[in-house]
Amino acid sequence: MRYSAEFIIAPEPQHWVRARDGETKIGQAIPCLPAAATTSTLAELYQQGSRVALVGVPESIGPRANLGRGGAELGWQAFLTQFLNLQATPAIPVQELLLVGAVDCQDLMAESETLNANIPHELMRLRELCAVLDRRVEHVVAPLFAAGYEVVLIGGGHNNAYPLLNALKQTTGKSCGAVNLDPHADFRPREGRHSGNGFSYAYVEGALAYYHVVSLHEGKNSASSLRNLADAGFRYHSAHHLYDMEFTDAMRDVAAKAASWQVPLGVEVDIDAIQFAPASAYNVMGVAPAQAFRFVSELAVLPEARYLHLAEAAPACHPAGVEAGTQHAGQLLSELVIAWLRGRAKRY
Repeated sequence: MRYSAEFIIAPEPQHWVRARDGETKIGQAIPCLPAAATTSTLAELYQQGSRVALVGVPESIGPRANLGRGGAELGWQAFLTQFLNLQATPAIPVQELLLVGAVDCQDLMAESETLNANIPHELMRLRELCAVLDRRVEHVVAPLFAAGYEVVLIGGGHNNAYPLLNALKQTTGKSCGAVNLDPHADFRPREGRHSGNGFSYAYVEGALAYYHVVSLHEGKNSASSLRNLADAGFRYHSAHHLYDMEFTDAMRDVAAKAASWQVPLGVEVDIDAIQFAPASAYNVMGVAPAQAFRFVSELAVLPEARYLHLAEAAPACHPAGVEAGTQHAGQLLSELVIAWLRGRAKRY
């Protein structure tokens, strides 16, 4: 049995590494999933020490189907450019990682680029493509969860929260919890799949039992979204509430709440929650990068934490252009992955 080979673009770390004599970069030391991997390969790599699977989704279908901007398809590439060129030292447990590769969405992206979201029937097709992408992402990550891996999913829109939660429920048999650092609740109506309704779909279909949003901006969410969120019994720390309290105190409250759920937990970060980050929705009033690092590291400590989702990084949306955006997004994404590794190390 091959492991989802039809939906994975195999990793090629050597393509990204800038080698230097006398040094070892992460890209030269990181374990990679073989192209002809089977489910037994996953088990063998797990037995050898791999615990955290890195998966990319180079797409912007979900944000565009939400009437937003493209650009999130470059997030995975930005991450690889920066992360794989960090030094392989004992400070970063490279052997606990498994570079899986990217979900293959080239055909879906090619079709999406011909569509205009301002034309109703083409918007409908974008949302249909997003639903196809859902199934591909779920097909790739479900065997990883089943084999015991934690998943770090990078790139693409926040639409990919939905297949992550579905896959986690499918493999654990339990409805899940999620904590989301995001100005938006992504609890829009179920009007066809897009980046703004991953959590509302997951809730109605039973994959999401508990949900909390950190740094939500009430002015960036519709009244119906906030009402539906409240009707589901879900709560949030608003961005303006965070201005009035220490972020460390807020995270102590949030981590305690998430621990009390006692269910498989997803940790969600929309990069547009971070001040001045190159993201699908640019935000000058977000949290600082250090606060985002703390958000991830404190939740990664929880033994129930099963995935980290880093969504909406869009290098092309940087005011200085795509090159600056690639460097900025790549550094942010790399630091958030390191935050996950540092946090999970404190479990033991």
